[in-house]
Amino acid sequence: MDENARYQVLRNDEDQYSLWLADLEVPDGWHAVGKEGTQDECSAYVDEVWTDMRPRSLRERMDRAAS
Repeated sequence: MDENARYQVLRNDEDQYSLWLADLEVPDGWHAVGKEGTQDECSAYVDEVWTDMRPRSLRERMDRAAS
């Protein structure tokens, strides 16, 4: 792993997060969230914001079932 590599944080439509090399094109189905930095910085950001690991569709289905 290149310690000098720059990463960006991506999120998909299911609110799942991933780290991606900053100089690569964002793959289909993913969107940059505006956070870029070292692997450790981006990982720390994901740890902070991704508090519910369930995909969005599952959360919504469970919320409807609970109503």
